[in-house]
Amino acid sequence: MAEPLPPTRPRIPGSGLAKGLAVTLRTMTKKTVTAQYPDAQPELPPRSRGVIGLFEENCTVCMLCARECPDWCIYIDSHKETVPPAAPGGRERSRNVLDRFAIDFSLCMYCGICIEVCPFDALFWSPEFEYAETDIHELTHERDKLREWMWTVPAPPALDPGAEEPKELAAARKTADKLAAEAATAAEAAELAAQTAEQAPQPEPRADGTTTTTGTTTDPTTDPTTGTPEPSKPSDPQDGAS
Repeated sequence: MAEPLPPTRPRIPGSGLAKGLAVTLRTMTKKTVTAQYPDAQPELPPRSRGVIGLFEENCTVCMLCARECPDWCIYIDSHKETVPPAAPGGRERSRNVLDRFAIDFSLCMYCGICIEVCPFDALFWSPEFEYAETDIHELTHERDKLREWMWTVPAPPALDPGAEEPKELAAARKTADKLAAEAATAAEAAELAAQTAEQAPQPEPRADGTTTTTGTTTDPTTDPTTGTPEPSKPSDPQDGAS
């Protein structure tokens, strides 16, 4: 069985009018503040959706933004180029080269889907909003204009103190630590080799023409590699005849 509804208070006639007049009176007592636009620019929030900036160095012409755009307001043209092999004997590869990237802001509804689906961070929100034109055809902005808006994109907000480090930074830090460890190991090996070369005994010349190294004597008539006496040369018959 449903519970009975609580009894409602009787409505006083004219209470709504009294509330409206109270709001009017509070507003009338406050000082009027007028934003002197365009002399004073408004303070926009960090995540304002003004226009879309293009960082074309990151664009790989994957066409994801154009395919996912619900208004079909992104136009991309490209061509393929052959890249020589990185190593001798390698295979040539082909890559896409961006020729045109344009956005028709007369059709754009600023949903941000193109920015979200871009896998290489080539599109960003810019807070610029002053791009009105007298002709609707001039609202199609090419990549040069989109690149100019890229430099007005604000820096991303700082991470929370307890947030995890981004994977890209962690991978880069790990690689840098590995390279630093390899460089330190190579420097230690080179220093050890230099110390060993300095501590090695140097041959000392003697009066009889032999050299001494750590208590050993080398005879000029002895093979230094095997330590066996070298065979004597046969005498020349002309020496005896003379």
